[in-house]
Amino acid sequence: QLQFVESGGGLVQPGGSLTLSCALSEFTLDYYDIGWFRQAPGWEHEGVSCISRSDGSTNYADFVKGRFTISRDSANNTVYLQMNSLKPEDTAVYYCTAALHFRYCSNYEVDYWGKGTLVTVSS
Repeated sequence: QLQFVESGGGLVQPGGSLTLSCALSEFTLDYYDIGWFRQAPGWEHEGVSCISRSDGSTNYADFVKGRFTISRDSANNTVYLQMNSLKPEDTAVYYCTAALHFRYCSNYEVDYWGKGTLVTVSS
């Protein structure tokens, strides 16, 4: 069973920044692609960004391109999501996830879900 420890969520003003962290159980990054997903109240889960275990290639949803950056620290088994220029519509619970392969960074591909961390963007 994979373990995820997500942190970094909180309240931030529009235009501000937050960095989410996902500490993973050992060797997870060797076997799984990692993705950040989010769910706003009344909406389905949607993919935000995913990173490949093989070559570190990344993809981003159009609504976060140029604002969010996903990265990984293999030595510390941690994946990050740097979020800049946050907007009120970014308010959601953000989930760290793992999949054997993310081709589309779609929630249908997720094998494991973290418990999530709440991000609230409000003045």
